[in-house]
Amino acid sequence: MIKTENLTKKYGEMFAIKGIDLDLEQGDLFGFIGPNGAGKTTTMRIIATLLEPSWGEAYVCGNSIYNSPKEIRRLVGYMPDFFGVYDDMKVIEYLEFFAAAYRIKGKARRKKCDEMLETVDLDFKRDAFANTLSRGQTQRLGLARVLLHDPQVLLLDEPLSGLDPRARIEMRNLLRRLGQTGKTIIVSSHILPELADVCNKIGIIDRGVMSHAAEVTEVMKLVRQQTILHIGIKGDEHKAIELLQGHELVDSVRPGDACLVVTLKQIETDYSDLATQLITNGLGITRFQEEEIDLESAFMALTKGTGANF
Repeated sequence: MIKTENLTKKYGEMFAIKGIDLDLEQGDLFGFIGPNGAGKTTTMRIIATLLEPSWGEAYVCGNSIYNSPKEIRRLVGYMPDFFGVYDDMKVIEYLEFFAAAYRIKGKARRKKCDEMLETVDLDFKRDAFANTLSRGQTQRLGLARVLLHDPQVLLLDEPLSGLDPRARIEMRNLLRRLGQTGKTIIVSSHILPELADVCNKIGIIDRGVMSHAAEVTEVMKLVRQQTILHIGIKGDEHKAIELLQGHELVDSVRPGDACLVVTLKQIETDYSDLATQLITNGLGITRFQEEEIDLESAFMALTKGTGANF
């Protein structure tokens, strides 16, 4: 659905982006993560055919940005970080205006606008003036606008930026629902933990260079050098510690929050023998869970803080 090859944009001697390679399939929800000025917006604008690269290529649904820009614009819905609304238009009028621009006519236009308001949970504001909406409501209105022509690809630039906690949760839930419709979505953000729950793939970009682009779970594994388990024990905890410390897979054991924190000597995917040994020695297990690493820690570890200011 979206493919870029060596995508590069240069201004004088400065690279806004350099050698960006992406390969996204239908239904992928791709989180584009990086600090402000890292190159996220530049990449998205090039894919949307709003900016020409210095060199490199990008394809949307098999269409080249050079040869088929008009076709790509029919397939793409692009929502910038900040966009203006018309002060003298009501919400429904604002959507109908853009629906007319997409040549949606007559009764179909009003029906489509009503559907989009319901999709983004904004139907209760249909008769409010657009300039009276909160930041979160304005973001949802912008999303409704780019969904009017039912694009196959969504490019959402910082849709979570500037939102209060409640609006952020609502937008995140909306993104999750959109991801279930089969659309291919790129969503950029510097609010790192927000994307871990909604995206199946992430890309980390810093100073115009994308260092990693993979499944979320794969990126997490890159920063985890050892497997860490949280094991809750029912019974003699000291006996459990002795048993675990004597196991060939275990590097260290320490008490944690109502559990034992067990660090294995390396990355292990099969550690079931630890549970078996505890149970056969008369100990109960109330918890047996691998520790997860959050997206923010992954970002900081993979970029080593270079060029990142949060």
